[in-house]
Amino acid sequence: MVNVAFIGLGTMGLPMARNIIEGGHSVTGFDLSTDALNQHEAYGGKVSGSAAEAAKGAEIVITMVPKGIHVRSALFDAGGVLEGIESGALVIDMSTIHPFDTDSIRKDLQSKGISMIDAPVGRTSMHAEQGKLLIMAGGEASDIERATPVLERMGETIIDCGGPGMGSRMKIINNYLSISLNALTAEALSLAESTGLKVDKAIEVMSGTPAGQGHMSTTYPAKVLQGDLSPAFMLDLAHKDLGLALDLANDLKVPMPLGAAAREVYTVARGKGRGTEDWTAIYAMVREMSGLD
Repeated sequence: MVNVAFIGLGTMGLPMARNIIEGGHSVTGFDLSTDALNQHEAYGGKVSGSAAEAAKGAEIVITMVPKGIHVRSALFDAGGVLEGIESGALVIDMSTIHPFDTDSIRKDLQSKGISMIDAPVGRTSMHAEQGKLLIMAGGEASDIERATPVLERMGETIIDCGGPGMGSRMKIINNYLSISLNALTAEALSLAESTGLKVDKAIEVMSGTPAGQGHMSTTYPAKVLQGDLSPAFMLDLAHKDLGLALDLANDLKVPMPLGAAAREVYTVARGKGRGTEDWTAIYAMVREMSGLD
């Protein structure tokens, strides 16, 4: 059994803490919400009046709060974790915060002799309830190994993202892609419906192509990630087809701002002489423009 302090019993934190309890561990929780504390206690957890009190006797202290400023406050302010934490305890921040905040917090904890893992989560509150989160862990391998019995109670997939701060970085990039695709998906399905297509049929078709399956698991591994830009689908043709979709959207008065922005990226690629390359050359171009080559 591991003694755990859990700071932040919100929509995600409360079921995460409950799953740790159900795994046979002791969890002392702290939250500003009395209702959250009452629910945590009903699940079999202990409650405390401050983060410092929760941290007393804890081998692992987990923070799950909205912003970097809240993580820092929970750890370093009066009544914070640092007032109660014991030597040798491990801090795991599971919040979604700016990676540079993660780096700063880790540095300040290290100056106090405290180790930290950044371990933000992927998926939704439903997965938090089920204990089926994806956990992106950043930290020393020995610390991640130490934390694994507790992390496994909250997530079914734990990925070591490659060192301190890399979990936080991975979470931001993951959310960037997911959130942007959400808006682009809304554009595509709205255009489909506006043309008279049934949404379920559009989903059926696109689920069988890179549109729904995603480039990371289809086109990129086959082409650009292999250094092969010979055209399986020529970039010039992708530019042409995207133009057709935008023309159709304009005729039907469907707003497509993300599609319009994407066409400009393809236009830039054509201007750089990549028109006859594979459409995945967009990645090669953006890497080049980012100074990564």
